[in-house]
Amino acid sequence: MQQQKIWGADTARRYDTPGSGMFAPDVLEPAVDRLARLAGDGGALEFAIGTGRVAVPLAGRGVPVTGIELSRPMVEQLRTKADETAIPVVIGDMATAVAPGEYSLVYLVYNTISNLLTQDEQVRCFRNAARHLSPGGRFVIELWVPELRTLPPGRTATVWQSEADYIGLDTYDVLHQHVVSHHFLFDETEEARLFRSPHRYIWPAELDLMARLAGFELESRHADWTGTEFTAESGSHVSVYRLPAPGNLDLP
Repeated sequence: MQQQKIWGADTARRYDTPGSGMFAPDVLEPAVDRLARLAGDGGALEFAIGTGRVAVPLAGRGVPVTGIELSRPMVEQLRTKADETAIPVVIGDMATAVAPGEYSLVYLVYNTISNLLTQDEQVRCFRNAARHLSPGGRFVIELWVPELRTLPPGRTATVWQSEADYIGLDTYDVLHQHVVSHHFLFDETEEARLFRSPHRYIWPAELDLMARLAGFELESRHADWTGTEFTAESGSHVSVYRLPAPGNLDLP
C-alpha cells in the first residue's frame, strides 16, 4: 500500500469530520493550545499537515505555520480553508523534504510518524526536524502505544473500537513491528466501507533513542495534550523533544 494511494483524492474528500472524531473540540483544542504555547513567538512547521486540522486553528492563534505534505489531494482540501500566503506548504516526504526558514517548533500529530514504515525513515524524520529548528527549538510527537498486551496468544489481530457505525481493528506483524489498521464504516444501508493504512509502531524508549541520534533531549512526556501523567497503562503519549540551546551544549 503506497502512501500516495492511501491518501488520495477520495480519502482527502472524506477526511474532515467537523465537530466529531479527531475534529471534536475536546480533542483538537487542547492540542492547539499546547502547540501555541510551545511555539512561543516563533514559527511552527507541521510534518504531514494534511487538510490543516491543526494548522488552520493554530495559525488563527497568530502562530506562523508552514507545512510539509506528501499528498497533493490533502493540500487541495487545505486550500479550501487557507491559501498559500496564509499557510505555505512544501510537497514532499516529511523525512526528507526541506521547508524554507527556521522554526521554534516542529510537530507531528495523531500517530503520523508511524506512516513511515522503516526505522531508517523514522530516524531521518527526527533529523529532518532538527534541521529545521533553531537552537532550543522543540519537536513534538503525538503517538499511540502499541497494544500488544491485548493480543491473545497465537492471535495477530485486536479490535480497538466497536460502535454501531464503525469497527476498528489492527493486524500485527510483531517480527517487523508493522501493523495494518482496518477501519470499517457502516451507513444506513448496512453496507461497509473499508479504509486500511499500514504503520510501523514505535515504543517510547525506541522513540527516545531516535531523538538522541538526532541531537534531541526528551523534555516532557504526558498521556495527552492536557498534561495527564504518562503511566504504563497510557494508550498514547505526547512527547516533547528539545534541541540544546547554545549555552547548554555538551563539549568534549
